[in-house]
Amino acid sequence: MNEFEFSNCSVVVLGLAKSGVAVAKLLHQLGAKVIVNDRKTRKECPEAEELEQLGIQVITGGHPDDLLDGDVDLLVKNPGIPYHVSPVQVALKRGIPVVTEVEIASQLTKAPIIGITGSNGKTTTTTLVGKMLTAGGLKATVAGNIGQALTDTVLKLSTDEWLVAELSSFQLKGVQTFRPQIAALLNLVSAHMDYHQTMEDYILSKQRLFQNQTVDDIAVLNLDSPVCVDISKSISSTIWWFSRLQEVEQGVCVKDDWIVFRRSGEYFQKILPISEVALPGSFNLENALAAIAIALTCGCPIAAIQETLRTFTGVEHRLEYVKTLDGVKYYNNSKATNAQAALKSLEAFTEPIVLIVGGLDRGVDFKELIPAFKEKVKAVVTYGQTASVFLKRAEDAQITERHQVNDIRDAVIKAGELAKPGDIVLLSPACASWDMYTSFEERGSIFKQAVHNLNNKKLV
Repeated sequence: MNEFEFSNCSVVVLGLAKSGVAVAKLLHQLGAKVIVNDRKTRKECPEAEELEQLGIQVITGGHPDDLLDGDVDLLVKNPGIPYHVSPVQVALKRGIPVVTEVEIASQLTKAPIIGITGSNGKTTTTTLVGKMLTAGGLKATVAGNIGQALTDTVLKLSTDEWLVAELSSFQLKGVQTFRPQIAALLNLVSAHMDYHQTMEDYILSKQRLFQNQTVDDIAVLNLDSPVCVDISKSISSTIWWFSRLQEVEQGVCVKDDWIVFRRSGEYFQKILPISEVALPGSFNLENALAAIAIALTCGCPIAAIQETLRTFTGVEHRLEYVKTLDGVKYYNNSKATNAQAALKSLEAFTEPIVLIVGGLDRGVDFKELIPAFKEKVKAVVTYGQTASVFLKRAEDAQITERHQVNDIRDAVIKAGELAKPGDIVLLSPACASWDMYTSFEERGSIFKQAVHNLNNKKLV
């Protein structure tokens, strides 16, 4: 569909939020008849007034039974809204396409798309790619799950500008014709089971990133991930691998402590010693390898890739260094919303760790963390719905210092009391924030403020 065809559409946008507002405004601008619906009350939807001033109808306070009556051509769903809600089920039964704003953006943009997804590392990798391309003199706009809605950007982009899109499984589950020229899957571990219900649905949602690619397109995959290897068998595009642990035929890997680019099984280019990568941790090395592979396929100069890797120190809330107090370093990894992400952050350090962990209870037992707890963690401070689970895991790991507190602020105070010079205090919750905080960003910001509020006897 192009922008002219949307002018004849009747569209229901389900859910306000950032992407809902953006896609509603865009479709209205293109001449579509748009109705926006959100179950929240009018008071909880401050965005409604702006849309109504543009002439867009907004219905709040629930989902009316007649919402999809008449000639509705399309339902655009906020990615986080589950498929079992009534309007989505009604639309599916009536044969009304149900998509997310990613699908709309992809149909309208003239720019080539780089789509990046995975259970962990999406934001860091997406940010790295954007910085590499920009440093290399290429035009690039970063958007999607990373912050700016895709439909906020697409009409502004030209054919010579890369749209670098971070994409979640929620977004990808609602695409149909979406076809990125470069598609990267970083890793896949069990996550978001409260939304997807099964691991199969989660994997299938991620696979939608590749479903419309052809041999002329590029798929960038993690050779160290068994799920990625399995998915590669059904991909039609040309595969570039990245690997931290083994050599690749075509792509980017590590050889003798150097990052190298290989083509047709031969060493083609040394990129950088891994010691010069500014980002800490083995998982960030994997993110860097993926970003290098993507940047190389775009024709990014090696020098720009090297400079970015040497200078980029991370994204906020992703293993973010906060400060050093009394010889103790404090790190904010609030984005670690699952066990695998928390595990990778623990592996990034050799120093003893005072770990702050906890949050929304999704029924996970976190037993896979016990070996890392034994090896890396000297004390556990926990809070939220999963506090009792983490107290038990700490006990299983024979950690004697295990404490439950009320919230993040109390956790920082307790961790500061437990930590000694040379230790790391790490917020890496392994859980979503929604039992106590509106987002991982809010949780991380509260952590950082609490750290800055600690008595500063000696700031290094």
